[in-house]
Amino acid sequence: MNEADQLVIIPVSGLRQLSQFIRLPRQLYAGLPGYVPPLDMEQKDLLHPRKSAFFSHGRAQYFLAMRGGRPVGRISAQIDDLAIERLGENIGFFGALDAIDDAAVVSALLDAACTWLRAQGMVTARGPFTLNSNGETGIMIEGHDAPPMIAMPWHPRWLPPMIEAAGFTRAMDFLAYQMEIGPQAEEKHLVPSSLRLGEGRLGSVTTRVMRKDRMAEDGEILRGLYNDAWRNNWGSLPLTQEEMTAMVAQMKPILKPEHFVLIEQNGDPVAVALVVPNLYDIASDLGGAPSPLGWVKLAARLLRHKFHSARVILLGVSSKMEGTALGAILPALAITELMRRGKSLPYRMVEMGWVVENNMPMRRLIERLAPEPCKRYRVYDRPLTAPTD
Repeated sequence: MNEADQLVIIPVSGLRQLSQFIRLPRQLYAGLPGYVPPLDMEQKDLLHPRKSAFFSHGRAQYFLAMRGGRPVGRISAQIDDLAIERLGENIGFFGALDAIDDAAVVSALLDAACTWLRAQGMVTARGPFTLNSNGETGIMIEGHDAPPMIAMPWHPRWLPPMIEAAGFTRAMDFLAYQMEIGPQAEEKHLVPSSLRLGEGRLGSVTTRVMRKDRMAEDGEILRGLYNDAWRNNWGSLPLTQEEMTAMVAQMKPILKPEHFVLIEQNGDPVAVALVVPNLYDIASDLGGAPSPLGWVKLAARLLRHKFHSARVILLGVSSKMEGTALGAILPALAITELMRRGKSLPYRMVEMGWVVENNMPMRRLIERLAPEPCKRYRVYDRPLTAPTD
């Protein structure tokens, strides 16, 4: 092999290589059917150590695969101290895996990540996560031709079999569902009329929107309910205060009060849902790094709220409602309220993801509205007890 064609894996060092790491997917996948690049600034919020809240409780090493001086792949290896505490074992993560259609490149990247994790004392490599389960989760298995959705990654079809060939086995699948909403959607009642919001035999059950002047306070209510509700779900990690603060700051320009559903019983918060507009609706034609004119267009579209789809990113029910009549219907009440609000918002479709494959109560509820998932993402494990070479 010509020396110039040799594959080399290098650790990312410095801002120039970090920028190259962030931009790489849109360079590798440009022109592939179904791929729409996210904005570089969105990816910087996920990956840049000075921007991502992950680094308040975790550490990471990024790697680039180089061939002939040209980047042909990337991967991250990361350790989340909160995950080790929650899961009770030394599980490290990999993520941000993107590469050309070459099994040797993918294998070398995974080996580099596993070697780094094992050197840090980890016994299992799990992923992909960018950078943990509160960020982008899994590798796309199905849904490559579905419309792109905010914070839902896209991967080429060749990556999953290459990950499996490198010794990783399936740990869990995550699903996404798309539901039609708005004035044109058929109205479907998920709960009996006698159990809908208002005064009734379940007590005073009310809902409210987000308070724009008290977003931080409402963010903490959302975080508390979400962490409580998802504490027993596979692989889930608590959202930290830093992560919620960062999420609110990043989404503030696109959030409306109606995007936040808080359900209270006798004044106490018992369930919450948060839907965010799909940034791809207004940015997909601008590329990952818009021109100055592109930024002007994006700002104008943002001001006019020119979105036609959205995503439910958080949905939770208080554990104190478990085993109660109200607790059994709260998820349906939250989704019903989102559907109702869809008649006054410009959205025609809402996507719910990620739903853990083994969360059958939630799946049965959602599948009354959307019988089949539109996307499937897979998380893999590989033991690190033996050398990879």
